[in-house]
Amino acid sequence: MAAGQAHQVNLSTARVTLSADRSVSVEVGLKGSDADRLAGTAIFDAGRDQVDPARVTAMAGPIIAYVTAHVAVTGAAGKACAPGTAELVPDGDGVIFRNHFSCRDVGGDIVYRSTVLTDADPAARQVVLIGEGDDAPQALLDAANTDVTLSAPASSLLSTLERYLLTGIEHIFLGYDHIAFLVAVVLWARRLVPVIKVVTAFTVAHSITLSLATLNVVVIPSAIVEPAIAASIAYVAMENFFTRNIDNRWRITFAFGLVHGFGFAGALRAIGLPTNAVITALAAFNIGVEVGQVVIVSIVVPTLIVLDRLMAIDKTKPVRAIALVYALSAVITVLGSYWFLTRVFDA
Repeated sequence: MAAGQAHQVNLSTARVTLSADRSVSVEVGLKGSDADRLAGTAIFDAGRDQVDPARVTAMAGPIIAYVTAHVAVTGAAGKACAPGTAELVPDGDGVIFRNHFSCRDVGGDIVYRSTVLTDADPAARQVVLIGEGDDAPQALLDAANTDVTLSAPASSLLSTLERYLLTGIEHIFLGYDHIAFLVAVVLWARRLVPVIKVVTAFTVAHSITLSLATLNVVVIPSAIVEPAIAASIAYVAMENFFTRNIDNRWRITFAFGLVHGFGFAGALRAIGLPTNAVITALAAFNIGVEVGQVVIVSIVVPTLIVLDRLMAIDKTKPVRAIALVYALSAVITVLGSYWFLTRVFDA
């Protein structure tokens, strides 16, 4: 775990190393704001996006107590390994908790268990690096998967597939900007074929850039990507005021899908990919994103069609209510513009 690295909100990192003498070193990295929220401290300076080293020293006790209570190293049967003396050090915008555990009196496999962050928010994650080096195997822990066995493979391909699939689905449902983009694109849609073309174009495009960026073939800074995503949302929403041609909208959706793919990649890089299953995890995450967006479109478009019938003067010939499209487009335009400005000035 490199000192000075950026820490992600609601994502903790850990490096767990098992030595030949069955001692286990544990490092857990936390964003400063998360540590304050969980331990009731005040070490994080939001204005500088840094922790105050003096405050870390003064307030280390509650943070150490929190992490200690939510991290365990045990044998497979549950017998605890003997902990050493924990320490807490500042690390840029976060802190690193360190401790050693002696497992010489514990037989069988050794298990690392963590509920750091996930006890407070089931959507939180912990990326665990198992061993030394940048290419160490990784495991992804969450509220439903809190354990990793150190003396056995970190996770099976099936487990990796399941976890990254669910992570992709969660990301699209929690990514309000991506949802706003999808809604804006289909507001004039009343037929299935144009919707399929739009969704397919978006999927193909973001799959290309998601793969290229995650594999570090093409990397664009988030300071460029995130404002560009917001601008794409405002653009497609404003376009609804000038055209109702949904048939050809797949072209602009493809172009903007390339931009959104870099955003998805940023989220996936923050979680990390297991070195022994990179392609599986990448494919599963991408499929999860696709499943999420299909669900969203499958809810939005039928809802709009139902509203057409309810609002139509002639029930036998329902048409898309112009006022509804304009009102929703105006709201999404304002949101996209707001996100653009905040992301530009926060960059």
